[in-house]
Amino acid sequence: MPATGQHPLSVAQYLRLKEHIPPLYGLLCVNAAILAFTHRNLAPAWLVYVVPAVLICVCLMRMVAWIRPLNDADFDPAVARHRLRRTHALAVVLGITFVAWALGLDRFGGPYQHGHVAVFVTATLMGCVFCLSFLPRAAVAVCVTTLGTFFIYAVVIGGEVLIAIAINITLVAIGILKVLRDSYGSFVNLEASQRALQAERRQAQALGEENARLAQTDALTGMPNRRFFFATLERLLESAGPATEFGVGLIDLDRFKPINDTHGHAHGDRLLQVLGARMQAASSSDTIIARLGGDEFGLITIGGAEATSRIATELCRAICEPASVGDTVVAVGCSAGLAVYPAIGTTANLLFDRADFALYHAKNHKRGQCVLFSQELERLVKTEQALDAALQGADLKQELSLVFQPIVETQNLEMIGVESLARWHSPTLGAVTPELLIASAERVGRAREVTVMLFEKALEALGRLPAPLRLSFNLAGHDICNQATIDALLHRIDIAGCDPQRVLIEITESSLISEFKAASLAVERLRGTGMRIALDDFGTGYSSLSALHQLPLDIVKIDRSFAARLDEAEGRKLNTAIRHLARALSLDCVIEGIETENQLVSARVAGFTMAQGYFIARPMPLDDVLDRIAQPAPSPRRLVRSGGAASV
Repeated sequence: MPATGQHPLSVAQYLRLKEHIPPLYGLLCVNAAILAFTHRNLAPAWLVYVVPAVLICVCLMRMVAWIRPLNDADFDPAVARHRLRRTHALAVVLGITFVAWALGLDRFGGPYQHGHVAVFVTATLMGCVFCLSFLPRAAVAVCVTTLGTFFIYAVVIGGEVLIAIAINITLVAIGILKVLRDSYGSFVNLEASQRALQAERRQAQALGEENARLAQTDALTGMPNRRFFFATLERLLESAGPATEFGVGLIDLDRFKPINDTHGHAHGDRLLQVLGARMQAASSSDTIIARLGGDEFGLITIGGAEATSRIATELCRAICEPASVGDTVVAVGCSAGLAVYPAIGTTANLLFDRADFALYHAKNHKRGQCVLFSQELERLVKTEQALDAALQGADLKQELSLVFQPIVETQNLEMIGVESLARWHSPTLGAVTPELLIASAERVGRAREVTVMLFEKALEALGRLPAPLRLSFNLAGHDICNQATIDALLHRIDIAGCDPQRVLIEITESSLISEFKAASLAVERLRGTGMRIALDDFGTGYSSLSALHQLPLDIVKIDRSFAARLDEAEGRKLNTAIRHLARALSLDCVIEGIETENQLVSARVAGFTMAQGYFIARPMPLDDVLDRIAQPAPSPRRLVRSGGAASV
C-alpha cells in the first residue's frame, strides 16, 4: 500500500479508518449478541432475535466492504471524501439504532439486565469514538446522538441512577472527545508534514533527474554528450546477444577552425548547433548521435558494416550542405571513422579506439570520406604500436642521424647549400622512414625531443661545412606552432656559436594553414635571429598566395610534382608563371625533384636559379658531402648519381 503521506488528507483519513472500522463492526456484533443472549428469556423474540440478527448482518456486510483489498479508486480524493461522508451518516444511523434497540431491551429484566444495557451503551459509544478517531465529526455526531437518546430516555424513565449513569458517560465522552481532538490535530499536522516532505522529495528527485539529464546532454547543441555516448555503448555491450551487430563511428569536421578564426566563436557555436540539429533530423530512431567535444561527433547505429557505412555517409552528406549562420553562408566538410561490433572489437574502448584510428586514417589519407576499420588498418595499428614502443625507449642521440641533399645553382651546378633530412635506425625495427618517425613522435609525446636533437646534429654539421654554404632544416607543423620548441631551437643556436644567416628553416604550407597566427609569430622570432625562412612544397597547400603575401619569407621551394611536368609544354608554362610570381614578390626559388637532365635544362630555361633532386645528387652522409665539395663541380652531362637513402 502506498505511503499515506503521499495522498491528500481525505485519502489518508480513509486509509486509517480502513484499519480501525472493521474491529468496530466486530465489537458491535459481539456486544449485540451478548446483550441479546442475556435477555433471551425476558424480552420478546423479535427484539431478542430478529432485530440483533438484522443489525449483526448489516455490520458484517460493512465489515466485509471495509476489509476488501485496495484498488486505484481508493486513492482518489473525491471517492475518499464520498466514503467518509457515507461513513459519517451510517455511523450516526447505526449508533441511534443500536442505542434504541438496547433501550428497548432495558424495559425487561432486573437490575443486572439494566446494568448490562448501560454497559452496552457505554462500551458501544466508547468503541465508536475510538474507532472513529480519524473521522472526528462522525465521532462527535455519534456521541451527541447516542448520548442524547440515552439521556432523554433516562430523564423520561426518571431513575436517578440512570440519569447519573448518563451524566458519567457524558463526562467521560467529553474527555475522550478532547483527547480525540488533540490526537486528530497531531494526525493532521503529521500528514501535512509528510506531504510537504514528499513534495520536497519529489522536487529533489525531479531536480536530480534534470541534473542527470543535463549531465548527459551537451549544453551547446542539446545533443547527447560524451558521457551518454559511452554509457549507451556499455549498455549495448552488456545486452548484446550472439547475433547482435552495431556500429560505432566518429565524425570530425573539416575546415571548421578557419570559420571560427574568420567569423568568431559565436558563429562557430551557431554552426555546431545547426549541424547538430541537421544530423539529428537525418538520423533514425535506432541511431544515436552525440557531440563528444569540439567539432567531433559520435555515432552508434544498429546494424552491420553496410548499414553503419550508409548511415555515416548520409550524415556526412547532410553536414557538407551549406548552412546559413546569421548573414553568412558557410560550408564545412567532414571525415568519419567506423568500427563494427563484434567483427572489429568487443569492448567499448577497443571499438572507440578502432573508430578513432579509422578517422585518423581518413583525415590523413582519405579526407572527406567514411573509412571502415579493416584488417589493413589493423596491420597499421600494430605497426604504429611497435614504432611507438621502440621510440618511447629509444636513445635519440645514438639512433637519430641526418643525411644531406645538395642544393645547386642551375647555371654552373655549384653547391650553395644542403638540406638536412632525418633518419632513424632502430635497433629493433631497423630503418624507419621520416614520415613514420614524425607521426610516432607526435603520438608518444617526444616530438620536441626529436626536433631539438636533430637540430643539434644539423648545427654540428653546419660547423663542418665551409662558408658560405647554408644548411636547410625542416620544421613540422607541430614544431612551428609550439612556442617551447621554438624557444629550444633559439637556445641551441645561441650556444652553438654558428652564423644564423647560414641556417634556412623550411616550413610547409599545411602547418601555416592549421595555426596561421601562431606560425606567423614563430616565423618572426626565427627570422629575427638572422635565419632565413623557406616555404616548402609550394603549390600543394590551400592558400599559397596568402602565405606568400603575409609571411616574411625569403625562399619558396617548388614541390617536386611541378618538376615532373617540366617535360610538358603546359607544365613549363606553369613553372615559368610560378617563377615570375616569386620574382615579383622578391623571393628566391628552389625547384625540387629534378630527376632528368631535360628537367634540369627546362628549369634553367624557366628562370630557376636553384635546384635539387636525384639527378643532381641523392641524400648522402656529411662526409660524402664534404668530399663532393672538394671536387670540381661537374657539368650537367657529367653528373653522377650519389648513393644514399631516400629523401624525406
